[in-house]
Amino acid sequence: MGNYDKDTAFLGQKGPFFVILFFLLNAVYISTGLHSLYIVFVGASPSHHCRIADGNLSEEWLKASIPNEMVNGKLQPSQCWRYRLETVRSLCAQGYSPLEVNLTDITLEKCVDGWSYSTDIYHSTIVSEWDLVCDSEWRVPFATSTLYMGYLLGSLVSGQLSDRFGRRKVFFASLAAEALVMLAQSFSDSWLLFCVLYFFIGTVQISLYITAFVLGSEVLSKSLRVFFTTLGASLHYCIGYMMLPWIAFTVRDWRSLLRVLSGLTVVYIPLWWLIPESPRWLLSQGRVLESEAIVREAAKKNKVTAPEVIFNQSEVKEAASQNSKYSVLDVIRISDIRKTTFLCLLLWMAINIGYFGLSLNTTNLTGDPFLNCFLSAVTEVPAYIVSTFLLKSCPRRPVLSAFLIIGGGFLLLVQLIPESLQTLALALEMAGKFGFTMSFCVVYIYTAELYPTVLRNLGIGMCSSAARIGSITAPYVIFLGTFNKYLPYILMGSLTIASSIANIFLPETFGKVLPETLEQMQKCKRFIRRDKRTLEEGKGTVIVKEEKFDGYTAGNK
Repeated sequence: MGNYDKDTAFLGQKGPFFVILFFLLNAVYISTGLHSLYIVFVGASPSHHCRIADGNLSEEWLKASIPNEMVNGKLQPSQCWRYRLETVRSLCAQGYSPLEVNLTDITLEKCVDGWSYSTDIYHSTIVSEWDLVCDSEWRVPFATSTLYMGYLLGSLVSGQLSDRFGRRKVFFASLAAEALVMLAQSFSDSWLLFCVLYFFIGTVQISLYITAFVLGSEVLSKSLRVFFTTLGASLHYCIGYMMLPWIAFTVRDWRSLLRVLSGLTVVYIPLWWLIPESPRWLLSQGRVLESEAIVREAAKKNKVTAPEVIFNQSEVKEAASQNSKYSVLDVIRISDIRKTTFLCLLLWMAINIGYFGLSLNTTNLTGDPFLNCFLSAVTEVPAYIVSTFLLKSCPRRPVLSAFLIIGGGFLLLVQLIPESLQTLALALEMAGKFGFTMSFCVVYIYTAELYPTVLRNLGIGMCSSAARIGSITAPYVIFLGTFNKYLPYILMGSLTIASSIANIFLPETFGKVLPETLEQMQKCKRFIRRDKRTLEEGKGTVIVKEEKFDGYTAGNK
């Protein structure tokens, strides 16, 4: 297929075409930050207690009808039990005061008349509307997991659809579908329908994220590619994440919140005429004229002169006829690609278990939920900035291993902190999340650089599927803390350290051009390929001959 970067070098690195496209694609990531975590507020559980459906009880007996129970070392009114109402009625009718009665002798009963919910923070959530508390409390985390189940399906399907029909079509179809399904979700009349629609939101949401990532990786210049896949996409995701709690603070009804978030998507309609298809993908399909048209338009915007012939049509069509259609079987069939994929799957799964596990664990913190959500987003910003500047000048493999060791190592240290130093334990947990956030940032660009153009979207889609397994598992890892509060930290820390060791077997991609074909990816190995080896007499010196093609080295030292 030739070397796309060399063929389009005349465009420069930071012309108007690249800069405008950089900001347009990043703007889309603001929506992903807005939409990915709204369940924190939509599925929030307000303070509640059993409803006392008896207008004849005195105010004193109404308050005394709810028993107190110890929760996390604190005494608070029970959320799922009340004193037997018939007995309470009888005592009240006889003129007894709650102070004159041993309330602990009264039989307890469940909230047979429903619950009363506080509206101090949330006016309405799916919890208060459908009584997802006590025996039905499991339905809230299950609803959350349906989003990640949708991520799993979307990661698999979007890669194949994007590789077949094009990045741009799948990108805008996902954006439109997300807004429409979210709007439909706001009209849900049952928890089951909410979960079904949430599953489809997850499917199109991850499709949008991955396709925009691949589109930017393939169209942007080499100098902007690192900024886009690290500081650009991640930082704009954080911007949307930080905006979410303030919108939720203003709109405290869950149905209205979903409609506002869905309506904000209309600002992206003009992007249809501003964001082009990936010229790399068009070349992989043998559509040379369409690819050249986009490149010439880019040259016009950058105010440079394009050569009369940009791509060699015969070479492109011959390569496209051999490499245009690929599936998951192609990733599994070839040994070198299979090994790389297996290691990437392990990395993505471990990182997601740690990242989402720690993110979900922050909901157990006390304080204002809107401020807590905002601060959780803010803490990710320095991690993205640090990782971006490191990726500009540092090899991917050692950087990722270092971040994984930081994330897992601090989690393993939490169990060594005494109870009297909980502030230090919290600081270690936040330091661990800092490491996981940086790992998240690195693994995306590292994976994109490992796979060739003809399999890049499919490869990232498969890795993202493994990530979804990790995110689905994360809530249950945190649940292990009910048996031993240190068990989640030990499990997440150990898995992360193991993945950092596995990472050293991946090939290094720093300083290499993006591979275009399967052959280029296969030759991008960790070990040197020795095609000719001779020994100097008496010295035993090994002379290694390396094959090179299109500026891409066959063997890495």
